[in-house]
Amino acid sequence: MTSHKASFINAITLIAMGVWGLININPEIFSGILENKSPFIPITLGVLIAICNNGIKSGNKLIAHVAVLLTLISFANLMPLFKAISDGRIDAALRVLLMLISSLLAMIYFIKSFIKNRKAS
Repeated sequence: MTSHKASFINAITLIAMGVWGLININPEIFSGILENKSPFIPITLGVLIAICNNGIKSGNKLIAHVAVLLTLISFANLMPLFKAISDGRIDAALRVLLMLISSLLAMIYFIKSFIKNRKAS
């Protein structure tokens, strides 16, 4: 798998889990009432990472580094996992865990790509 594919999978996972969390946390979202806006964080990160995907694919170093930073920010989001586990919210813990796993895998592929590019030059 290439880094742009892993990054795209990460973006889709962040968006999907964020939307799931948004609907789950805000049951009256379709009537226009938002109680908790925190699920917009992974959704926004996912959209930004998806926007960076073409730049990653074409080998643009600046865009790749921006995507790595966004991925690192999404991976560093451990507090909701601990909070969900301590509150006994298994569905929330599962969502955050899936986001962390996809972010970790994207980081691994970014690092592999950077090492490969460094050896090639």
